[in-house]
Amino acid sequence: MDVRDYLRAVRRSWWLVLLVVMVSLGVAALVTVQTKPRYVASVTYFVTVPNQGVSEAYQGGIFMQQRVKSYADLLESDRLAQSVVAKNPLGLTAEEVQARINASTIPDTVLLRGTVTDTDATRALRLTEAVSTQFVELVKAVETPAGGGTAPIKVEVISGPRVGSAPVSPRPALNLSVGALAGLLAGLGLAVLRTRFDTRLRDAVGLQRATGSPLLGEIPFDPVARTAPLIVGDAANSPRAEAVRKLRTNLRFVDVHEPARVIAVTSALQGEGKTTLSCNLAIALAEAGWRVALVDADLRRPKVAEYLNLEASVGLTDVLLGDVSVGDVVQRWGDRSLLVLPAGSVPPNPSELLGSKAMADLLLVLRESADIVVIDTAPLRTVTDGVVVAVQADGALVVSRSGRTDRGQVAAAAQALQSVSVRLLGCVLNMAKLGRAETDQYESYRIDVAPAHAAPAERTAPPATPHSSGFFGQEQTADPTQELTRLRR
Repeated sequence: MDVRDYLRAVRRSWWLVLLVVMVSLGVAALVTVQTKPRYVASVTYFVTVPNQGVSEAYQGGIFMQQRVKSYADLLESDRLAQSVVAKNPLGLTAEEVQARINASTIPDTVLLRGTVTDTDATRALRLTEAVSTQFVELVKAVETPAGGGTAPIKVEVISGPRVGSAPVSPRPALNLSVGALAGLLAGLGLAVLRTRFDTRLRDAVGLQRATGSPLLGEIPFDPVARTAPLIVGDAANSPRAEAVRKLRTNLRFVDVHEPARVIAVTSALQGEGKTTLSCNLAIALAEAGWRVALVDADLRRPKVAEYLNLEASVGLTDVLLGDVSVGDVVQRWGDRSLLVLPAGSVPPNPSELLGSKAMADLLLVLRESADIVVIDTAPLRTVTDGVVVAVQADGALVVSRSGRTDRGQVAAAAQALQSVSVRLLGCVLNMAKLGRAETDQYESYRIDVAPAHAAPAERTAPPATPHSSGFFGQEQTADPTQELTRLRR
C-alpha cells in the first residue's frame, strides 16, 4: 500500500477512527475521575564533611558524591521506615511508609532529595517531617565510629519539608491528551487493517484489478432507486441517469472497429443490480435513437417484466420451446424504439434451453432486426446460465455492487467468462458512493445547463444495419408484433 491507499483507507473508515478516539477519551476520563488525587511532599539534604580543609576539598567532594548514592538507598530502606513508625505513628505500617518514600540524587552535587507521595496532603507533610528527622539521626548513628567520637559526615536539611498545594496526579489535561493520541493511533491502525483484510470491492480501481477489464461506468448510489429503479420521469435528471448515459457512450466506443451489438449483462452474485442496469441501459440506448431489444434471459429469477410493468406470463421460454413465435410475445415499451422480450414461465432446465439451437436462431433474428440487443443473464457464480448466454453474445458486461461483492468472487466470475473465450467488454461499479463535491458539481451544472437525454449526434446517426426490415421496420409507427410475425414466417 502506498500513501494514497492509506489515505483512502482512513477516509473510508473515518467513522471507525472517530469511534476509537471517542472510546479512548471516555476511558481516559473514567480513569481520571476514579483515580484518587496524590500529593507529593519533599525535603532536600546537604551532605558534608565537618572541619574539612581547603586542600582536602576536591577529594572530599568526590568522596561525598559517592557517599550520597549510598544514602539514597538508606533513605528508602526498611530500617528508616521502621524507625519512623516507631517514633511517629501515623496509622501506617513500615511497609506502607517504605512504599511512599522515594529518593533521588542531584548529579555532580552532594544534595539528596527525598519525596513522599500520599493521597492525603496533611499526612504526606507529617510523614516527610518524620522522615527528615529520623534520616538525619539514622545517618549519624551509622557513621559514628564504634569506639565513639564524632561522625565524619554530617547531613543537614536545607529545604523543606513542604507539600504541593495541587495534586501531582491525576492530570486531566495530560490524561485526555494521551487518551486522544492513543485512540487516534489505534483508530488509524484499525482502519488500515480493516482495509487490508476487507476483500469487498469498494472502488473502481479494485474492480478493474479484479476483472482485468476497463471500467465503463460508475453508477452512484441512489436511495430512490429502491422504489423507482428506472431512469424515467424525475429520475431522468439524476446523477444515476447521467452515469448510465456515460456508460452508454463508453460502451459504444469500446471497440469502434468491431462494436458489440449483442451484449450480455451479468454479475458475480445476485442482488448486484444487473437487471436494473440492463433496463436502464436499454432505455438510455433507445433514447439516443438506437433500435434496442431487451431480452430477459435470467430464467430462474426474471425481473425485467416486473420493472418495466409488462406482461410476464409468456416470453423467452415459450419461444425457445416452440409454443409461440417471438412476434407474439415481444412488447414495445413506452414511446421509445425499445422492444422487450420477457422471460416467460420458469422452466426446469434453463441452461439447456439457453444453450439450444433455438436460442442461437433467436439471437440471429434479434441481431438482424435491432441495432443493439441487451440480454439480462443470471449471476455467474450461482449457475452456468450466464456463461451459456455470454458465449453466444458479442461480449459481456460485468456488474459489481460497491461494498458487497468480494474481489475473489468477481475475479472468478471474470475468469469463468475468459475461460470460454467470452469477450469481456468491461465492468461497471454499481451503487458507488458519490462524494459531496461530485454531487454538488453535478447539481450546479444541471441548473445552469438543461440536460439532454442524448447527444444530438447519437440521436441522428444510428448505425446502419444490413437489414432494414425486422422488429422495428422502416416506420416508427409500424406495429412491431406484425413485423416480427412476418419475419419469423
